[in-house]
Amino acid sequence: MRAVTFQAPGEVRVEERPEPRLTSPEEAIVRVETSGICGSDLHIYHGRVKMERGFTLGHEFVGTVVEAGSAVSEVAVGDRVLGCFCTACGRCFFCRHGDYHKCDHGRVFGHGKTLGDLQGAQAELVLVPHANLTLRRVPAGMPDEVALFAGDVMGTGYHAIVDANLVPGETVCVIGLGPVGLCAVQAAKVCGAAHVFAVDRVPERLALAERFGARAIDLEKEDPREPVRAATGGRGADVVVEAVGHPEALDLAIRLARKAGRVSGIGVYAERVQVHMGLVWIKALSLRTGFANVVGHLDRVIALLESGRLDPRPLVTHHLSLNEAPEGYAIYDRREALKVVLKP
Repeated sequence: MRAVTFQAPGEVRVEERPEPRLTSPEEAIVRVETSGICGSDLHIYHGRVKMERGFTLGHEFVGTVVEAGSAVSEVAVGDRVLGCFCTACGRCFFCRHGDYHKCDHGRVFGHGKTLGDLQGAQAELVLVPHANLTLRRVPAGMPDEVALFAGDVMGTGYHAIVDANLVPGETVCVIGLGPVGLCAVQAAKVCGAAHVFAVDRVPERLALAERFGARAIDLEKEDPREPVRAATGGRGADVVVEAVGHPEALDLAIRLARKAGRVSGIGVYAERVQVHMGLVWIKALSLRTGFANVVGHLDRVIALLESGRLDPRPLVTHHLSLNEAPEGYAIYDRREALKVVLKP
């Protein structure tokens, strides 16, 4: 089968790889009909996240089940399904407490040995462990490019808001308007935020945030602290979402949050960074970070996508074939694309 593989920083390649085989009764094999290139794939592409040469990339997928183990009961051969970016066993301490993203046996698709040694989904076929939790049937009539977002990007944007315990009527500020940040803007509106501020430097992304109902702030032209404080009686935002994964963005999030506010750090970090703990401490901020609990949120996110209240379609800027994936990575890296969707 064809698969997109990591070769070196700045280099990916479409190669022939062995077809996956079931190794457990809880596994399924999915014929991938749609996959995506994600911002976290770029961290691998840049060499920021360690990856073995020849490893298959990708963790977003929609497709059809072509084989299922004897213990798989929630989906069946022939079902059109979507996948989560990570797997969960459903039985360990963390799964029993609803923290599926911290499953003791969890693995992340397409992220090498460091995160579970699970080959990715930018391929013609993908092996899916713990298929009863990792997969969901796609509602009839839902387009692939909408379903694709449920198991990662929209699930992560939604997680950023609900994990920060947003109360209807509060103010949210989102820093970084890649696909996850823009999904967080949508989720904040759906979850009842009275005001949503959206911070970035890219005019097209700022325009999309405005289309979704946010007040856009161009960092090249405006200090975001002024409009955020003006809208909140000088306090700052109740919830700040840091969707960049950079120390400067985290520092800005800490400064934009009100006293006793919440910072939701969903940008990817793979190295040590300095945090102004004195400011975090004196403001009594709550800081939530890490993978999104997409398995835990999945059914609600799918329902909101099906209703149209969450709509990621405006984020998709490029449709490419699997063979064109190397160019898709290059386009994304140059910030000429917002979301790249791959078809076999």
